[in-house]
Amino acid sequence: MQGNESTRLVCSILAMDQSCFSYKVCRFCETPVPDDTPAEFICKNRKCAGRRRSSKRLFRLLFSIGTETRVMNVVAFDRAAQVIFGCSAQEFFDFSILHPCAVKIASKVLVGELLKVTLNTPKRGKAEHLRMTNIVPMSSDFEPVIETLKKVDWS
Repeated sequence: MQGNESTRLVCSILAMDQSCFSYKVCRFCETPVPDDTPAEFICKNRKCAGRRRSSKRLFRLLFSIGTETRVMNVVAFDRAAQVIFGCSAQEFFDFSILHPCAVKIASKVLVGELLKVTLNTPKRGKAEHLRMTNIVPMSSDFEPVIETLKKVDWS
């Protein structure tokens, strides 16, 4: 794929990177901010004009997926990732604070999941992974990750 091409394909999730599933942004303009940014901060983006803002989290998930012919690493950002997680990144982050194994279990739950996805080339030249911009679970009994995790006995 080159330029602004997109491709639709059926794939299976082989693995999910567990080291970093989300990133922090300004709630108003969605400009990324460092993870150690306090809950309220002065946003320096010109859209915010130096106003005091709060932060939120957005998904950034790195997956290894497999098709009939190849294996590749792709990234799913917030809108697409919410389809398979069934919640916002902030909700999942808060859940994972209460249940530290949640990310590991989420990764295991997703392995083998069959999806129909749209892959797009990155808009920025320095990005290295194709983007999963549309995700449709193929299984009729698919359950979002958060729903599966809420059924786990955490005691």
